[in-house]
Amino acid sequence: MQSNTRHTNRWAALQQRAWRDHRVLITSLGVTGCVVALRLAGWLQSIELVALDQFFRLRPLEPVDERIVLVGIDEPDLRQVGRWPIPDDVMARLLEQIRAAQPRAIGLDVYRNLAVEPGHAKLLQIYRSTPNLIGIEQIQDKTSPGVSAPPLLSDRGQVSFNNLVADPDGVVRRGLLYWTSEDGRVRKSFALALALVYLQPEGVTPKAASDGSNNLQLGKTIFPPFRANDGGYVWADAGGYQFLANLRGPAETFKTVPMSQVLQGQVPPEVFRDRIVMVGHTAPSLKDFFYTSYSGRLIDEPRKIAGVELQANLVSQIISSALEGRSLIHVWSDQIEWLWIFAWAWVGARLSWKLRSPHKSAFAILISGAGLISITYLAFLQAWWLPVVPPLIATAGSALVIIAHIAHLEEELKRSKEFLNTIINTIPDPIFVKDRQHRWIVLNQAFCKFLGYPVEEVLHKSDYDVFPQHEADIFRQQDQQVFNTEQEYENEESFTNRDGTTYFIETKRSLHKDGAGNLFLVGVIRDITERKRMEEELKRTAAELVRSNAELQRSATQLSHLANHDTLTGLPNRKLFYERLTQALEWAATNQQHVGLLFLDLDGFKLINDTLGHDVGDLLLKAIAQRLTRSLRGSDTVSRLGGDEFTVILPAIPSAQDAARVAEKILKTLSDEFLLEQHIISVTSSIGIALYPNDGQDTDTLVKEADLAMYRAKQQGKSRYEFAQALESHSESTS
Repeated sequence: MQSNTRHTNRWAALQQRAWRDHRVLITSLGVTGCVVALRLAGWLQSIELVALDQFFRLRPLEPVDERIVLVGIDEPDLRQVGRWPIPDDVMARLLEQIRAAQPRAIGLDVYRNLAVEPGHAKLLQIYRSTPNLIGIEQIQDKTSPGVSAPPLLSDRGQVSFNNLVADPDGVVRRGLLYWTSEDGRVRKSFALALALVYLQPEGVTPKAASDGSNNLQLGKTIFPPFRANDGGYVWADAGGYQFLANLRGPAETFKTVPMSQVLQGQVPPEVFRDRIVMVGHTAPSLKDFFYTSYSGRLIDEPRKIAGVELQANLVSQIISSALEGRSLIHVWSDQIEWLWIFAWAWVGARLSWKLRSPHKSAFAILISGAGLISITYLAFLQAWWLPVVPPLIATAGSALVIIAHIAHLEEELKRSKEFLNTIINTIPDPIFVKDRQHRWIVLNQAFCKFLGYPVEEVLHKSDYDVFPQHEADIFRQQDQQVFNTEQEYENEESFTNRDGTTYFIETKRSLHKDGAGNLFLVGVIRDITERKRMEEELKRTAAELVRSNAELQRSATQLSHLANHDTLTGLPNRKLFYERLTQALEWAATNQQHVGLLFLDLDGFKLINDTLGHDVGDLLLKAIAQRLTRSLRGSDTVSRLGGDEFTVILPAIPSAQDAARVAEKILKTLSDEFLLEQHIISVTSSIGIALYPNDGQDTDTLVKEADLAMYRAKQQGKSRYEFAQALESHSESTS
């Protein structure tokens, strides 16, 4: 029963806690829904992309990828050539110098769809004799009409597109692997084409992913295609086969040599050998520059990166992922991100609900926000792009909602306290009102007088601030039971006031809820000290009566025992003997059974008394009584009639022979010597046996016949037994 009660209270407590927390849950769900709606509407996309850029800039820079070298066409190179576009003969000499160093791949990130004399024929010859050369084209898209590829390289399949995907803010955060043109032809990007040429000697070729999807797998990495709502994007253009760019760093990350130094033979062949050499414009006047996640600055203008270096970053990402398993930028599914946002909304709501203070809540939200940013940044270091802005908004938003709700509750609480204070001060009984934190929020004058404190000293304090520990524990337990079960409860308790005087009180506790849902515990106290004193007096009187009655019972029992038992041996006396014999005869008559009566008299007992004294004689009688009792059945009755005369009642015996066996056993038992006060005493007994109904049908007759038989046994030589009708006789020596 006690276990069931504890289980019920525990379940009630859980239900109560769930009811208290429903505001936190509803607030969290509501704020999460609003934040997710804002996100799906695209209102948070720009902020989330900026946050992603900040993580890139905070991340430690990666080592320079030595596998890629850039040949930049900068402003001094243009001035030295003296014209634009660069003539074909200059471009031919440049490619020839690079080819001579035996690079693994050459990427010409310069549009050469038209001949620029002089030297066009020589440039075509270079094209034909350089199978690891990749040229570029620009496919027509929404922002550009496109630029065609060099016809010769296009015919040889050595051309790839260099289109880049820019977000609405002009920042390139994604790369392309493939593009399906309007004619249905699938084209490789410039970065992928160069990477495949480099990876071919490593035995790495494109194939379907090993996980059963249709995604591209290169070496150790599967490249999942970018989806329209990945990360912080909302309905972004996911055309082609895009991937999130994981750039190595800002501008000037890769080793770059000017075109003029290559033409003048100032670059050692080891710089280019077995590497990817990419040729492109680095001159600002040509405006082949782009914004990336690393471009933003707080003070100066954002720093752009040259198109050829941006392509180098994409090439490096593909090669590093294929050969070394370098992580791509991973994102969660929409559903998991929504749960993530909800979790932080719950944190904000829960903290504010628990702290219940705008200042403390603001500080806690700042700490939580710092923790959220730290978690997402650490995740970004492992190449995971987790939402950071939506959960920050959700945390702050849910906290604001809860703080506003608490302000409303406190205003209602203030009104309720004023109302309760007005009511309870008109009641003469001590009354207190507590909140959920078990603090007194309203007290009437009668309670303060009973407690011995002025109201201002105990208001907003708890029982533990005023009462002894054991009393406060009981009060807290009783209060909590009412809060948990929401049931009215009445209990008797002890109450120690300021002066140390302890009263007995009866407290009736109940709950009160105001319009805002604030829950109060109202307790009404009644002083029952006098009643308890009277009850204790009555209990003591009743206990005294019980004790007196018990004493009388014990005395009556003792008197009854004395009246029916021998004072020396404790055996039934003559009175009880006749009662037992009468009962045995009545039962035998009803059930047609036999009863045996043995009459014992000790042989030579008077001599023992005369020689050793009456004290030893008394000890001997006690010892004989004990031996007789131990040697017989529990249903048999051994009695002492007086002096050295004993009787044994044998109820329900089958025959005279059974009585004889008992007599023989007694003779043998008593024949053993007694050691009493260092005296060795030998004693024998003469036994007379009478049987019901053969020798008599009443007590007096049986006793008389047994007595006479005992005398015959003495006359026949003692230490023997005789039957009343002289059926047989035995001595101890012959038995």
